[in-house]
Amino acid sequence: MTFSKNLIIEGKHDRPILTDVFYDENSTRKPIVVFCHGYKGFKDWGAWDLMGKAFSEAGFLFIKFNFSHNGGTVKQPIDFPDLEAFGNNNYTKELDDLETIIDWVYDNTIFKTEGDLSNISLIGHSRGGGIVTIKAEEDNRIKKVISLAGVSSYGQRTSTTGDLDQWKKDGVKYVLNGRTKQQMPHFYQFYEDFIANEKRLTIKRAVTNLKIPYLIIHGEGDTSVLIKEACNLHKWNPKSQLEIIDGADHVFGAKHPWAENYIPHQLNEAIQIMVNFISASE
Repeated sequence: MTFSKNLIIEGKHDRPILTDVFYDENSTRKPIVVFCHGYKGFKDWGAWDLMGKAFSEAGFLFIKFNFSHNGGTVKQPIDFPDLEAFGNNNYTKELDDLETIIDWVYDNTIFKTEGDLSNISLIGHSRGGGIVTIKAEEDNRIKKVISLAGVSSYGQRTSTTGDLDQWKKDGVKYVLNGRTKQQMPHFYQFYEDFIANEKRLTIKRAVTNLKIPYLIIHGEGDTSVLIKEACNLHKWNPKSQLEIIDGADHVFGAKHPWAENYIPHQLNEAIQIMVNFISASE
């Protein structure tokens, strides 16, 4: 298996996008899967490396990356050493980053021999579930899309809501990272960007208009993004496939750091469902 780590892709917002690629180098064109992490997430979180290897072993070319403003840096891609960047992140920047990765896939010679450019799927975890759904609805290069414990509305997230008058007055509000204990800043530009692009950023609109196969996977025990959000997504797109994994939490039994050399069984179940979904003929 070929595993390329921390490739530097130039983003549209003057910050690099660190990217990992997993595939079996055999000159066979493989389905391409692009994975987007969620809020307060990063590509090296928990068991995501093991997930990349599992997709590679199943015959896919798997790509995961850090959003350019997720708070990581080139030298320290794990966790959040750059809180200034984190505070300047927003949904449209994440959509731009994902577009940059898709464009990079199309322009990279490796993917012309090892990847099937006519078969690109997106997976988004948590907040990333909305990002991939919006991008899939507006980009006809995407053939399938998967929401993994994904959100159903950006307008209702804590990063978007709150005391707007105080937020505007202060220019920043803070959200505690329970794991790192950092106070994570959200500059008021986050809200301004959301309002300016609210129609595009309405997940319900994107889900309703999807014309490609759509898989929704959710943990029955998810307390971070409640299962009703998965039910909403399925209701808005009745042709979608909804899979509920018994007892699974928001991260399907994983945690960070994940020191084990095996995939937790609930995440493994989710991976097998995703592999079968992408592999199935339409």
